[in-house]
Amino acid sequence: MLTIDINDQQHQVDVEADTPLLWVLRDVLHMTGTKFGCGKGLCGACTVHLNGKPVRSCSLPISAITTAKITTIEGVENNLSNASTAIAVKQAWITENVPQCGYCQSGQIMSAIALIGNNKSPNDEEINIAMSGNLCRCGTYKRIKSAIKTASNDVGEK
Repeated sequence: MLTIDINDQQHQVDVEADTPLLWVLRDVLHMTGTKFGCGKGLCGACTVHLNGKPVRSCSLPISAITTAKITTIEGVENNLSNASTAIAVKQAWITENVPQCGYCQSGQIMSAIALIGNNKSPNDEEINIAMSGNLCRCGTYKRIKSAIKTASNDVGEK
């Protein structure tokens, strides 16, 4: 039995130590906002925050996070350290009409929140670097970048 902190709540899970965090989130805790994409940490659909930094949950064994704080797309607005950034990013996603199929969006949003949380005014190169591990099959990269700029402007005004 392992105890993990997800979205500021303690959860006890009875899984093998090498079980990826993604499957604990989706199958054990029924938090399905974090998506399965490639299973190898290459596409970014499974991105969550580990102590505030974006990580790929599909390749992160549950045993590696027992002392960490995990934030998922379901809890990102409740995390006091980045709630205003999360709200700004989600609103910018709507304003800029980013989603097309929507499958990659939770991972894209989690990466964007981490970026703006660390850099209130990222330039194009910084956005490209921070978002490079997130793939979008629909190719909405231009709208994603625009939404990040919109959100960073909104956060910067507050």
